[in-house]
Amino acid sequence: MTLDGQVALITGGSSGIGRATARLLSRRGVRTVLVGRSAERLAHVAESLQADSAVVAGDVSDGASIDDAVATAMERFRRLDIVVANAGLYLGGSFLDADYDEITATVQANVTGVMTTVRGTLPHLIEQGSGDIIVTSSVAGHVDVPWEPVYSPTKHAVQSFTHAVRQQLTGTGVRMGAVAPGVVLNELWGYGEDEEERIEDKVAERTGIRSDDVADTIEFMLTRPRHVTLRDVVVLPTDQAI
Repeated sequence: MTLDGQVALITGGSSGIGRATARLLSRRGVRTVLVGRSAERLAHVAESLQADSAVVAGDVSDGASIDDAVATAMERFRRLDIVVANAGLYLGGSFLDADYDEITATVQANVTGVMTTVRGTLPHLIEQGSGDIIVTSSVAGHVDVPWEPVYSPTKHAVQSFTHAVRQQLTGTGVRMGAVAPGVVLNELWGYGEDEEERIEDKVAERTGIRSDDVADTIEFMLTRPRHVTLRDVVVLPTDQAI
């Protein structure tokens, strides 16, 4: 299926998987609305895109920010076809060392942010009788990771949410699925975009994947025939033992 001419709303669009997805979809002719906390970083990404784009700075756990993003899509592009609910935070380590505020922020970004994004965009997709929602989950949502006692439960919640809403969408023409990466060599895991040599070393070791690899997977999910839904796709580094 071609994506040319469609419009995508991407949260967490200023870095990592969101940035890579925006760039890939833009090369396929998709216009984008990028959502994130930093207007400056979003603008920097938007400048690198081939297709037309807009940016909305805000907190994805705040419904008003998502409403602003949807309104921007409708005013600028007159449609919305793809939603990539990607924004999230990482918190690992000993639970006894976890700060209260960090726990709250991680849950709000990873769970509330996904729910708010889907709630704010879904009416438009249902109204037009078509569209795709892709949620960025994690392999940590499929297994219990002992060194991620906050992050892993948030991704389990995301998996449950995705499965429940997908079943409610039966008959609407709207598809919903989750992509669940392992170790991705981006800012979330402490790898800057400019650290190409360090990233390539991990890729060569097969212990990490690029954000572009996840973006490729998202594109594959979006371009399946409309009678096919990829409910869950787990994408791992070959030598990640999990």
